[in-house]
Amino acid sequence: MTEQGLLGPSPIITAKSLHKMYGPHVALESVNLEIPKGATGILGPNGAGKSTLFKCLLGLIGTTSGEGSVLGYDIKTEGELIRSKIGYMPEYNSLDPSLFAVDQVRYAGELLGMNPNQASQRAHEVLEYVGLKDQRYREIETFSTGMLQATKLACALVHDPEILICDEPTNGLDQRSRAFILQTLRRTVNEGGRSVIMSSHVMDDVEDVCESIVMIHKGRIVVQRSIEDLVNQVEKEIELVIWGGASKMESELSSDNLRARRLGRVIRVKMDDDSTVSKILQAAVRAEVQVRQMKQYEPDLEDIFLLIMDKLGAEIKGTSDLMTPDHIGGAVHD
Repeated sequence: MTEQGLLGPSPIITAKSLHKMYGPHVALESVNLEIPKGATGILGPNGAGKSTLFKCLLGLIGTTSGEGSVLGYDIKTEGELIRSKIGYMPEYNSLDPSLFAVDQVRYAGELLGMNPNQASQRAHEVLEYVGLKDQRYREIETFSTGMLQATKLACALVHDPEILICDEPTNGLDQRSRAFILQTLRRTVNEGGRSVIMSSHVMDDVEDVCESIVMIHKGRIVVQRSIEDLVNQVEKEIELVIWGGASKMESELSSDNLRARRLGRVIRVKMDDDSTVSKILQAAVRAEVQVRQMKQYEPDLEDIFLLIMDKLGAEIKGTSDLMTPDHIGGAVHD
């Protein structure tokens, strides 16, 4: 058996003790990173270091110290080769409104070094792949937001990259267009055998496409693991919908040494043991409130993100705080 077979698949992106300074400012601090093949979400508030990390990994800027590789290529000496293997779908509008879609995608291919005939053939193929076969000869200025996003995705895929980096790929889309873009990204991973790295403030989208996440905070990697592992490690909670005095109910729960988180009329109580439910009901009687609903809470990625940010002391009140121009560019210990 080969070494790879014994140790598992090699990561597509690695970083070891990666450090980046801008003068006296620390942008990245001792970053150790391994991103596996597949789909990975990149999360973190504005200024966390996401852009700097990816610029370093793509060889666009130099590192202060440390090392890294992308697809086995050294980030310090083989940046141009790394970038030839990457497709990038930016959040901002990077399209020429006067061009037909097929000409825009072909031009993107030629900029990446493809000959005109090859770029033209691939432009037709990828536009069909992203659902724009019948709109190939329409001017981009006539496109809806969903069609613009699909065109940007086609430009990123035209040279058949091994890694696709997507920055807010569903931003501004209606439900139907959003579902199609996410389905296309999943197909790229599951059927195309490519890897997707996705930055988004919409946690449902990250959870829909990605198997793992990397969370960056103040230039450090604070989470690096599968979404399934994160969900399993969150403390079990009972979710209550209270009517007639949620504040009083919260107080009664606290007096019984039960840890509770209140979100309006919704209160989530940490489940300590089998007696937690009976203690909750006793507290409701004392508080003279109605418990309209009680169930075990199933955390989603957004809730996990906010819990982690809260533990780190970050002033993040919701994932809308991630909606900034800085989207892309040591794990939490057990």
